[in-house]
Amino acid sequence: MSPGTNTETIASPQLADVHGPSALGGGRRRFFDLLWLMSMTEFKRVYFGTVLGYLWSLIRPLMLFAVLLFVFTKVFKVGHNLPYYPVLLLLGIVLFGFFQESTQNSVSSVVAQEGVVRKTQFPRLVIPLSVVVTALFNLCLNLIVVFAFILAWGVDPTWTWLLLPVALAAIFVLTAAASMILSVLYVRFRDVLIIWVVAAQVLFYASPILYPIEAVPESYQHLIFINPLAPIFEQVRVWMIEPNAPTAVDVVGGASGLIPAAAIFVGVCVFAVWIFNRDAPRIAEEL
Repeated sequence: MSPGTNTETIASPQLADVHGPSALGGGRRRFFDLLWLMSMTEFKRVYFGTVLGYLWSLIRPLMLFAVLLFVFTKVFKVGHNLPYYPVLLLLGIVLFGFFQESTQNSVSSVVAQEGVVRKTQFPRLVIPLSVVVTALFNLCLNLIVVFAFILAWGVDPTWTWLLLPVALAAIFVLTAAASMILSVLYVRFRDVLIIWVVAAQVLFYASPILYPIEAVPESYQHLIFINPLAPIFEQVRVWMIEPNAPTAVDVVGGASGLIPAAAIFVGVCVFAVWIFNRDAPRIAEEL
C-alpha cells in the first residue's frame, strides 16, 4: 500500500450472547396449544393399554383412604368422634394427591425431555406445567367420585360448594410454582427428587388431612398454619363438609395470623417465576 493511500480502520465484530428459548417464548397461542397437546398426550399415554385405564388413578387414593381410615378411627381413634371424618379424609387425600403427584412427576420432567429440549425451540415452561395439567385432569375426574361419596354420606349441598374452585385455583397455582422450581433445580442438582419425596411426605402430615385441626394442641396450631396448604384444606372443610367447623381465620385468631402462610405462598410463586425465567434459556446447555 502506497504512503498516500488512506487507510480505514475496520472494527472487529462484537460477539453477542445467543440465548436459548425462554420460558414463554413463541407467543401465547403457541404456548397454550403446546400445553394442551402435551397434557392430553401424557394423560392418554399413562393409561393407554392398561386394563383398568383411568380407574388406576382412582384406586390409588381409595386404597390409601381405606388404610388410613382404619388406622385413624380404629387404632388411634383420632376421627372416631367426627361424623364426617371419612369424607373429610377422602377429600383431603384426593386434593393433596394432586399436589404430590404433580410436584413429584414434574421434578424430572425437563430432564426426561432432554432430546426435545436440545433439538427443539419451544417455551420451556410447557414441560412442568403439562405435568400439572395432566394431574388436574385426574383430580377433576376423582372429584366426581368424591362428590358422590359426600352426598351418599348425608352431607347437604350448600351455596359454599361454589367456592371450591377458589380453593382449587389456589392449590393449582402453588402446585405449578413448586413444580417450576423443582423441575429447573433438578437439571443441576439430582438430589432434588430424593429431598422432595421426603418434604412432600412431611407436608402431608403437616396439613389437617388425617386429623381435624381441633385435635392439635393450640400452641401448635399456628405452627401448622405456616404451611400454605393448611389454610386451604381447612377452608375446604368449612365450605364443603362442616360449615360450623373453625375457619382458617378462626384457627389463627384473626386474618393477621395468616400472613406467614400468605407470605410463603407469594414467595414461592415469585421465586418460581424468577428462577424459571433465569434458567430457561440455559436448560439445554445444563443438560
